[in-house]
Amino acid sequence: MGFTTAAASSKNRGVGRQAEKVARKAGEQLALLEELKAVATRLGFEVREEKLLREVGYRVRSGSCRVHDTNLILLDRGLPPNAQIDILVDELAGKPLDDLYLSPAARRLLERAGGSPADSERAAS
Repeated sequence: MGFTTAAASSKNRGVGRQAEKVARKAGEQLALLEELKAVATRLGFEVREEKLLREVGYRVRSGSCRVHDTNLILLDRGLPPNAQIDILVDELAGKPLDDLYLSPAARRLLERAGGSPADSERAAS
């Protein structure tokens, strides 16, 4: 009998599928992250990914700030993509998005986070 048998290979069938599923999910997250960065840029934000250093005496976090006349969103480069997505969603929630094309996944995230003005108008009527 050889090194591989039908029984041995059937045990490993799910491993390849699982790895493919994880890779697909990671790819979807990266695509969503890039889309949200583009949306922020279209809304007038400058999005920068920086290595935010943490030192004794102060706490640095990702988020938005204003420097002179520029609205910035700083993302900690060390954060995983899903955490960066959460930060962008928090910063963009409630902004006027009706005139922008968004993928269904991005629109759903943003509407859940802060609701859009259109949602509040529908709820009022």
